[in-house]
Amino acid sequence: MQYIIQKKINLSNLVFIYILTGDFMKIKYELLKKENNTKARYGLLKTNHGEFNTPMFMPVGTLANVKTLTPEELKAMNSAIILSNTYHLWLRPGEDVVSKAGGLHKFMNYDGPILTDSGGFQVFSLAKKKDIVEEGVTFKSHIDGKKLFLTPELSIQIQNKLDSDIAMSFDECIPYPANYEYAKKSTERTIRWAKRGLNAHKNENQSLFGIIQGGEYEDLRKLSAEETVKMNFDGYSIGGTSVGEDKTTMYNMIDYAIKYLPEDKPRYLMGVGDPIDIIEGVIRGVDMFDCVLPTRLARHGNAFTRQGKINIRNLKYKEDFEPIEHNCDCYTCKNYTKSYIRHLIVSNEMLGGRLLSIHNIRFLIKLTEELREAIKNDNLLEYKEKFVKEYLGE
Repeated sequence: MQYIIQKKINLSNLVFIYILTGDFMKIKYELLKKENNTKARYGLLKTNHGEFNTPMFMPVGTLANVKTLTPEELKAMNSAIILSNTYHLWLRPGEDVVSKAGGLHKFMNYDGPILTDSGGFQVFSLAKKKDIVEEGVTFKSHIDGKKLFLTPELSIQIQNKLDSDIAMSFDECIPYPANYEYAKKSTERTIRWAKRGLNAHKNENQSLFGIIQGGEYEDLRKLSAEETVKMNFDGYSIGGTSVGEDKTTMYNMIDYAIKYLPEDKPRYLMGVGDPIDIIEGVIRGVDMFDCVLPTRLARHGNAFTRQGKINIRNLKYKEDFEPIEHNCDCYTCKNYTKSYIRHLIVSNEMLGGRLLSIHNIRFLIKLTEELREAIKNDNLLEYKEKFVKEYLGE
């Protein structure tokens, strides 16, 4: 599809108008290298708003904002793609407002790639009572209690108006634990919803990912993956993890699904942001990750370090005039001490959470940078062993 961009330049009260033409496209994924000792992949993902290498961690900008951070700060930490939330933007300011602003990129002044999730997980996690039927889900808004009805078609229509680079199909997130009959019924419904969403998708410049569900059950993960792949989505997401299951179960969920996903499409593990979980996901062949964890931890005074998480409120940091980590290249570690950040956090100053958010997000982005190098050098298992030993203090 052709696009036309009209720009005006004012020079000494003279207005020059010039037109650029080109082609918008859906995403293009290129598998550059497979690690020799694992299923890890090093790739390149191209979008209308830039390209980036994978594996990659995506900061979460739920309401068109990664909490307290500007787009310029995200770029400074090499954040290549962010996630925004369909459910929350539907409720406020509304998809029509974002569309009138020129789409999500212009609305939030962010010119990099953006992925929007479908709203399915928010219905699962925020709605206290919900009625799930074949047509969709009825639930009450977490803001004002207003009755809402979200369908696969409406989720896609909202995302089409938001005009993100990548949209997600609407799914039902299966709780953990769930009995087999419930999980089977839910998985089959998600497959049908994926087809409905695909048929409703009308934004030719926006890619659409299918979501794999199935709970903890291997045969249901296989069913979900095989049937969703038949629909030929632009990429595939593994959903229903990080919902209370133990680590072994989570890793099994990934294993059960990923072996049925095509190599020429990107793979996205939804809602995972623990450093060790990211490493385990990469080893299994995952390309993209997202999670609110780095900013949520920051708001409560917690920071990622190579020696594990620390809580900056701890009294031992009151007179610690060293950075969070000497080897960290983030803005926070280059300019501020643990003592000062602790002072901000215990004083409830907003800057404290901002500085920790910058550090935590950069920590996970740098982790994926190092994982890409380990894949290229075929030493990912050695990297994992060293990282885990240091992180867990073993």
